[in-house]
Amino acid sequence: MPEISKVALFTNEYPPNIYGGAGVHAEYLARELSRLVPVEVRCFGEQKVDEPSLRVKGYAPWAEAKTNTDPRFGGALDAMYRSLGMAKDNLDASVVHCHTWYVQFAGFLAKKLWGIPFVLTTHSLEPLRPWKVEQLGNAYHLSAWIERNGILDADAVIAVSQETRNDVLRCFPGVDPDKVKVIHNGIDLREYQKTGAVDALTRRGVDPEKPYALFVGRITRQKGIIHLVNAIPDIDPSIQVVLCAGAPDTPEIGREMSARVAEVSAQRERAGGAPVIWVQEMLPRDQVIQYYSNAAVFCCPSVYEPFGIINLEAMACETAVVASAVGGIPEVVVPEETGLLVDLELRPGTFEPVDAAKFSRALAEGINTVTLDPALRERFGQAGRRRVEERFSWTAIAERTLDLYRSL
Repeated sequence: MPEISKVALFTNEYPPNIYGGAGVHAEYLARELSRLVPVEVRCFGEQKVDEPSLRVKGYAPWAEAKTNTDPRFGGALDAMYRSLGMAKDNLDASVVHCHTWYVQFAGFLAKKLWGIPFVLTTHSLEPLRPWKVEQLGNAYHLSAWIERNGILDADAVIAVSQETRNDVLRCFPGVDPDKVKVIHNGIDLREYQKTGAVDALTRRGVDPEKPYALFVGRITRQKGIIHLVNAIPDIDPSIQVVLCAGAPDTPEIGREMSARVAEVSAQRERAGGAPVIWVQEMLPRDQVIQYYSNAAVFCCPSVYEPFGIINLEAMACETAVVASAVGGIPEVVVPEETGLLVDLELRPGTFEPVDAAKFSRALAEGINTVTLDPALRERFGQAGRRRVEERFSWTAIAERTLDLYRSL
């Protein structure tokens, strides 16, 4: 296999600008790869790092992207603008590796301009996120075109789960199945581990001496947080509910979330139940680890989840998981071993539950089952940590990714 002199990693998110699993993936993959081969990261922002094995350059936004047009179009137009900058700058790498549709146009152009193989990782698929029309308007069709163009032209497509690979082949029938490979997401086992610290909890009104169910994620249709909020009336009143949830996709879902949380919180307060605590700011990683570590159970109610790195984070902190049985989640969470999976039947062609009330009640039942049985949640938590250690280290994932580059 040929040697790789340098890897060019193109990504929207990169520290300190991380808001989702794709950004976490890009951060840790870049770090681990740089221990094996020089890495150059091109990303959205103002970042600048110039070290022997890891160079980072941020690309500034297009100031005119949101003027004189529908404001929903700005994100997609800005992505095109920054992609042009990423692709045109001199590139001496052996391969370009893109993360999310935001930079796949840059990878497509870099392949043509610099004559190097183009790899992309599918962290999600636009055809399976129709609610993005609410956020992007008709620019959703532009993001879908960028993604389709990238997947069909890439020399290799990395799917973060077997189910995601199946989705790629189903949604893009022209793609060569031999070029779609499964390489899971990973976790930093040194950073994500159980801690007894609780100052981040008490600062925001969480009682660490009483059990709580935890959600961590953005306020999006994809993450299913509204279904969890609707489950709260059926969650045992002794259980605190902690929602670390910010960055709503749209003002509409933000307002819907606020109204529903206020309603269920008032109901609980009148009944003398444990509080619902909504942490709306994006917390630093060390504080999120405190929330994972001290939770009785972590809940992932996603309606679409190609992998679900948040479940790995909770499991690494020895926390039991209750999650919807969708996408790549069953490849991470082992039912009756590291947590419980909740069946979710979706309306054909949508990501709306056939029976949303039933799904919410099932989430509540799973949360109650685990939280109210300390021996069970301890067993699930310990098994989760073992599974993460055995299967999901970033070191192994970086080595597999480098092997894929060499095969091209």
